[in-house]
Amino acid sequence: MSKFKVEISRLTEFEFKMDTLNQFRDWMIEHPTFLNIAKYLMWLSGLLIVLQFIKRLLKKKVTHASARYKSQKGIEIIGYILIILMTVSYFTGNIKDFTLAIGLLTAGITITLQELILSLAGSVFIFFVKVYKPGDRIEINGIKGDVIDIDSLYTTMMEIGQWVSSDNYSGRIVKLSNAFVFKGPVYNYSQDFPFIWDEFSLPIRYGSDIDLAKEIIIKIASETLSEFVSNSISKWEEVVDKYYIENAQVAPSLAIKLTDNWIEFNIRYIVDYKKRRITKHTLNELIGKEIEKTNGKVVLASATFEIVKIPDLNVKK
Repeated sequence: MSKFKVEISRLTEFEFKMDTLNQFRDWMIEHPTFLNIAKYLMWLSGLLIVLQFIKRLLKKKVTHASARYKSQKGIEIIGYILIILMTVSYFTGNIKDFTLAIGLLTAGITITLQELILSLAGSVFIFFVKVYKPGDRIEINGIKGDVIDIDSLYTTMMEIGQWVSSDNYSGRIVKLSNAFVFKGPVYNYSQDFPFIWDEFSLPIRYGSDIDLAKEIIIKIASETLSEFVSNSISKWEEVVDKYYIENAQVAPSLAIKLTDNWIEFNIRYIVDYKKRRITKHTLNELIGKEIEKTNGKVVLASATFEIVKIPDLNVKK
């Protein structure tokens, strides 16, 4: 008798569960909106789990801090775009075309990761077009320096200038996004033609021996710069053959300008891009010594005022 009661009790419990499930099924059928919401929440949870997994994977695999930060932020925004697309598609059914959805997703990825994509494209552009290479001296985005490394995202340079004069290293290592090759000019001091033109001016006092001054400057410049001139001739011929450019004078040239205060001698010459500072120092030193040997025939002028004569004064009592 007791066994029979237990069986009846179990049967009654089972029937109750089945009846409850049937009632829940009937309720869901009568209210399809809640069923759709439940399915949507399941899809949303799955998507969030996948995105979280990708973020954790990127955090482990990407070692560069900046690239890791940008990629994780990009995945975040891509996730928002996917959630919006899924929500609109699921509840309205307006986005039926898979190609359109992929197009919108691609556009979202491009906008989100445009800096990262430009950096990758820039590295490919630098490699194939040979904009610059390690060892070149360049100026890009207002920063000048020697290229010491190029990777898939950044160009690393040893900075030149800033608080130090001329073309000396400042000691700072600069990392610059490869995307900047698309955003402005790139000045290369060493590609194809590893020489640059430089110049400086010497103020010569009026009354000096002009012909002697010209002879001194041209002689010293020709002797000091002879190696640069001979090495640059063949390189310049290659540049003329490769590009649409007129021939130029690589030998030192001198121009004279008369001013209110002195005669300005402007010497223009060609020099190795890495020896600009020391060459200017050598030329100034040698020319200064030769001018001193003229015993006053050639005198350097200065901006100081000079009283050459005091007029006679007649004083009447």
